[in-house]
Amino acid sequence: MEDRKRIVLLGATGSIGTSALKVIRRHPDKLELVGIAANKDSERLAEIAQEFSVKEACLFGAKAYSQARESGLFSEDTNLSSGLEGLNRLASLASCDTVLVAVVGTQGLLPSLTAIEAGKTLAIASKEILVLAGKFIMEAAKRQNALILPVDSEHNALFQCLQGVPRDQASRVILTASGGSFRDTPIEQLGSVTLEKALQHPNWDMGPKVTIDSATMANKGLEMIEASWLFGMAPEQVDVVIHTQSIVHSLVECVDGSVIAQLSPPDMTFAIQHTLLYPDRAKPVSNTLDFRQAFQLDFQPPDLDRYPCLKLAHECMRADGIAPGIFNAANEIAVDAFIQDRIKFVEISKIVEKTLEFIENKEPNSIEEVLKYDEEARSVASRLVDMPRQAP
Repeated sequence: MEDRKRIVLLGATGSIGTSALKVIRRHPDKLELVGIAANKDSERLAEIAQEFSVKEACLFGAKAYSQARESGLFSEDTNLSSGLEGLNRLASLASCDTVLVAVVGTQGLLPSLTAIEAGKTLAIASKEILVLAGKFIMEAAKRQNALILPVDSEHNALFQCLQGVPRDQASRVILTASGGSFRDTPIEQLGSVTLEKALQHPNWDMGPKVTIDSATMANKGLEMIEASWLFGMAPEQVDVVIHTQSIVHSLVECVDGSVIAQLSPPDMTFAIQHTLLYPDRAKPVSNTLDFRQAFQLDFQPPDLDRYPCLKLAHECMRADGIAPGIFNAANEIAVDAFIQDRIKFVEISKIVEKTLEFIENKEPNSIEEVLKYDEEARSVASRLVDMPRQAP
């Protein structure tokens, strides 16, 4: 089994990490897990380390790391580290071929650059990385001749659809969106929707943050920005369509009018397996589509009055500079405030919009500047959350 691909999984205990582990279990002859990281779920990370005999692990949170050390959760032959230094160490392991980055927020930015600089294949599941620092990530990949493989189902679908299509013959890419938890809720009722309802996604089983982002379609806005960087598309070449079944994951329209689509069930193991095994393919983890049974595929354009975050994201994509990063940071703060019942659902987009108005857009010259403006945006958005607001 010397030809197995050796995988480092940053974000092993989250939803993407859980699906990735299913893929690795399914193909032990093709994939080997050599490094894992989590934020603070030490017990689950220790279980993963034991199951897959992983010798390199990282708990990002200092408190979780200390507690794990004291309690002896990990075996003595497991090299346990912490913080950003630990993530960077895993991202550059000599024994690793592919680094799958699925950590939340900005934590994955520097480890992604570390993986690229170390000559690893970067499997990217964290939207924030390219949204904040697309210019720096893509420049580093070009300089190192590194392969970046998208893990998100939409970008993975575009990657597959574009195989064999010269870039100048693809006129636009079209990301599909489920429409989220409130796609059929009357707009006038959105001011009173609850967190419980927001977390009831019709198609996907995801974490709270991503599920709420789906309901506002902020996630699709972030994916538009990510797609423009990944595939070298201008803002006007990136579109979104509502597709309620979540079976068509994205489409590519060619200059001759032909449209190429990628289909699979709404299950992240399909995209993750394609990424980890690329360019090879193998039997899937989950059941495939059954064309012996009748089903339908519906498409409709998104209503920007229902999804103001999508409009704001598109404006940020056009503006470029630090605007996409400000959008992302303000949205994270606003979503967290909604989860804590500090603001209403419809106030998420308002917090984002006001943060964008407050901070002047400019072109960042370094990763350090990117992180500085990210921190500033979070500070501004936090103050806006704390301010009294009129009821919508």
